[in-house]
Amino acid sequence: MAGLTNFAEDLVLDWLFTTGSATRPTSWYVGLYTVAPGEGGGGTEVSGGSYARVSATFTVSGTAPTTASNSAAVEFAEATGNWGTIVAAGIFDASTSGNLIAFASLTTSKSIDTGDVLRFNVGALDITLD
Repeated sequence: MAGLTNFAEDLVLDWLFTTGSATRPTSWYVGLYTVAPGEGGGGTEVSGGSYARVSATFTVSGTAPTTASNSAAVEFAEATGNWGTIVAAGIFDASTSGNLIAFASLTTSKSIDTGDVLRFNVGALDITLD
């Protein structure tokens, strides 16, 4: 993933530089975008055609850089309609609504039509802090 959102950056700074406690997410969901979001959110998340965010788990490894990667494949349901061209993915703290935590443009955009299934293999989603 390319970047943390302002929401995630605020959590990190609150945790590192105050005596207060930051409430961290306990669940993570992958969402897809036809228009990429930015640090402040936005973008256009896919909707309709049996689209729903997919639950994900992560492992963290390495130092300088440290990387969080999906520890299981993330597979979306078969599209029952045209989802459009997927240009970015995001990590959320809820299956609907919630907060966007991290996001990135896909290396290669992918058009999802009726009957298609989009899948990210293990380790395909990386969030790196360096």
